[in-house]
Amino acid sequence: MDTESTYSGYSYYSGRSRGSHRHGERSRDRHKSRSKDSRSEKSVTINTPPAEPLLGDSAVRGEQVQDDNWGETTTAVTGTSEHSLSQEDIVRITKDLEDSVGLDCRRYFTLTLAVILGLLVFLTPLAFLVLPHLLWPERLQSCGTACEGLFISVAFKLLILLLAVWALFFRPPRAGLPRVFVFRALLAVLVLLFVISYWLFYGVRILDSQDENYQGIVQYAVSLVDALLFIHYLAIVLLELRQLQPCFSVCVTRSTDGETRHYNLGQLSIQRAALAILEHYYCDFSVHNPALLSASKSRAAKHLAGLKVYNVDGPGNNAAAGLAHSQSRAMIAAAARRRDSSHNELYYEEAEHERRVRKRRARLVVAVEEAFTHIKRMQEEEQKKAPGDVMDPREAAQAIFPSMARALQKYLRTTKQQHCHSMESIQQHLAFCITNNMTPKAFLESYLTPGPTLQYSRDHWLARQWTLISEASVTSGLKDGTVFLLKCVDFSLVVTSKKIPYIQMSEEYIDPKSHKFVLRLQSETSV
Repeated sequence: MDTESTYSGYSYYSGRSRGSHRHGERSRDRHKSRSKDSRSEKSVTINTPPAEPLLGDSAVRGEQVQDDNWGETTTAVTGTSEHSLSQEDIVRITKDLEDSVGLDCRRYFTLTLAVILGLLVFLTPLAFLVLPHLLWPERLQSCGTACEGLFISVAFKLLILLLAVWALFFRPPRAGLPRVFVFRALLAVLVLLFVISYWLFYGVRILDSQDENYQGIVQYAVSLVDALLFIHYLAIVLLELRQLQPCFSVCVTRSTDGETRHYNLGQLSIQRAALAILEHYYCDFSVHNPALLSASKSRAAKHLAGLKVYNVDGPGNNAAAGLAHSQSRAMIAAAARRRDSSHNELYYEEAEHERRVRKRRARLVVAVEEAFTHIKRMQEEEQKKAPGDVMDPREAAQAIFPSMARALQKYLRTTKQQHCHSMESIQQHLAFCITNNMTPKAFLESYLTPGPTLQYSRDHWLARQWTLISEASVTSGLKDGTVFLLKCVDFSLVVTSKKIPYIQMSEEYIDPKSHKFVLRLQSETSV
């Protein structure tokens, strides 16, 4: 079937004068449509699809045009590279820096408030004990043995409270959340109100009256420390223990390639559930490779590239009204006729790609095994040399790397992984394997099987900003059927939550005697 198709709904012939007249009409219509489009450009916004790679279409097209056999005639190892930044990249980097500065200011502001509140909590019991000695020392009663024992109790309780607060609250932050943590804010407000109420009671009943019973003042300070310890226990229950029991099963799907994982979560808010999902994502999901997604797009574009629609008669009264509708029906009909042969093209294309991958993999395995065999020979020779002439693992990796560089680079290009591994990272991994006496299979595992995101360089995961999109408030808890998105530049994670059902178990008693039976053997048997 010819790629350029014509259809019966259009005429194939028209006269010269009629054609020239309608050609002039078409040129005027095109001029009018262009003027309308130019006037309407100010009110139209085109959003770039999130699934496009960061390098742009030019980089993807360059990879598609690139021949797989380039390594046969070119040098495999190079020491130079070229990088270019467009104006959009500069604007994006500037915006990321501004956002990071705002997050840093917010984080330090929160830390400052926490330090101030902590100092107020720990200095309040000490102030209760010191102020009577400073304001009316001559009127205070002597502190007996029981009172002095309370001093030891206050000291050790404050020490325990200090260590507990440091272990629970003063931990390095894992992420910057869009909203405040509700339970932590409520606990901070509760502690602040609690300390203020103690100060008010202390000011009215002790400072104004200048109470002479110092043992009662010490017991009042001890009661404050005990209450603070109970509040810390409440914080452990709300912040740590409440979320341990699984209550929801969440399904996380990556929007580009459909990779899916399932996790069990407890009673969490939407933003904290999103944080837990992102922590699992960097460890469980394979690294996102936008180059693998370009094959299907190019295949679909290739199938529709040869379809053209001709309108020889020109835009008449009736033809102009149904032009778009007729063209769409013609394209759909042509695509339906090509559908029977498209699956054969897809089958042979995937088979050829798998054959080429197996071929490149076999060459790579042989090259790496030969390189490691050469390393063993070098190690045997170095044992006979003087101690000063022995090469370190870094030098050994640089010495054997050119022998496997061509096969490795061609394999990475065939599997679209060349942007995930640099020459420096490969040499570092090779030196690490040589140092720890690993096998060639252990060295190749990082390149033959795509690993999680954290196993790659920091450029793939460091300082990546995520946007949480949810119809419900991000501080509200998870519910059955809650759906939200975690969106970054290249792709998004679609999260759906389902409540774990209530499980009803029953017990059925089986009498142990019911399993017993008697085997009776007949003494007489038939001959």
